[in-house]
Amino acid sequence: MAEKKQTVPFSGTKEQEEKLMQVIAEHRDDPGATMPLLQKAQEIYGYLPREVLKKISDETMIPLEKLYGVATFYSQFSLNPKGKYRISVCLGTACYVKGSGDIYNALTEKLNISGGECTPDGKFSLDACRCVGACGLAPVMLVNDEVYGRLTVDDVDDILAKYE
Repeated sequence: MAEKKQTVPFSGTKEQEEKLMQVIAEHRDDPGATMPLLQKAQEIYGYLPREVLKKISDETMIPLEKLYGVATFYSQFSLNPKGKYRISVCLGTACYVKGSGDIYNALTEKLNISGGECTPDGKFSLDACRCVGACGLAPVMLVNDEVYGRLTVDDVDDILAKYE
C-alpha cells in the first residue's frame, strides 16, 4: 500500500498570480521558455505547485507533462513547499559513517514527514544533501543556514525545540 504524502495546501496570493501572469506574457511566444518560466515561477512561489504548473500549461500551451518532466529532472526545482525552517541532513560519506542516517531517520519520525516534504503547519521541511563541506564536524545538519555538527540522535529534540 502506498503511503500518503503529507501536503501543505496551496495558498497563492493575488499578487503572486499577477507576477506569474506577467512572466507568462513575457515568454508566451518564446519556444525555449520552459526553463525560464519554471525558474521565475519558483522564485515567485518558492516551489512549483501543481496549480502553478497547470496555469503555465493552460496559458502557454506547453503540455503539463513536459513541464512536470523538466521540473522533476532538474534538482533546482521543487514540487513541494519548503518550511520556514529548512532542515538538511548531510548523508555524504563522512557524515553517514558517523551516524547521519540515524539522525535523518529520527527527524522523519519526530516531524512525521519524509524527505522532500513539509510539515502541515509549514514550519519544517526535511531534505538530505550530499556534502556541506564540514566533514570535520561530521555528522552535520543545517537548519536554514545554521550548521549543527558532531551530532547524535539525542541532539535532535534540543535543536528542534530552538525553532518551536
